[in-house]
Amino acid sequence: MPPRVLIALTTVALSLAACSDDGVKVGPSPELGPSRERTPTQSVFGEGGLSFGAGADQKKDLGEGAVLGVNAYLWRASLDTVSFMPITSADPFGGTIVTDWYTAPNAPNERYKLNVYILGRELRSDGVRVSVFRQVQGRGGWADSPAPTTMASALEDTILTKARQLRITGLEQSPPQ
Repeated sequence: MPPRVLIALTTVALSLAACSDDGVKVGPSPELGPSRERTPTQSVFGEGGLSFGAGADQKKDLGEGAVLGVNAYLWRASLDTVSFMPITSADPFGGTIVTDWYTAPNAPNERYKLNVYILGRELRSDGVRVSVFRQVQGRGGWADSPAPTTMASALEDTILTKARQLRITGLEQSPPQ
């Protein structure tokens, strides 16, 4: 992004922030002189303004550890499922897990890499997506090769099953309300 565009966007954002009202009104009070009372804050983003992340005032069931940007059960199940592979990056707020290449001991001429995407905050059957990459070693080094067509869906099913088990275990261990 060019520096001029970045400066212009920053200026606009700061200008909008400076126009906000703190909701405090000052007026005369017969007993104490000037009084200060709070009024609801109004914003161009609607009641409550603009918020980022899960937000403390949300009452949704996000699973254990609601500070994550994705469903905690799917996140934990995904990490457990791919734990045998080296993890390159894991972003709990964006819901992505990227592994490095893994070579199974019984197949030294092929290797796999996974990208796991958790797509939401709810524990749903379509809440996780796995991309599988495969390479085969030949004379010239590693070459891309198609992964088995059922591997991605099998991994997704494994993650979903583990997530459901984690949720059931969490419900059994939580005290009655």
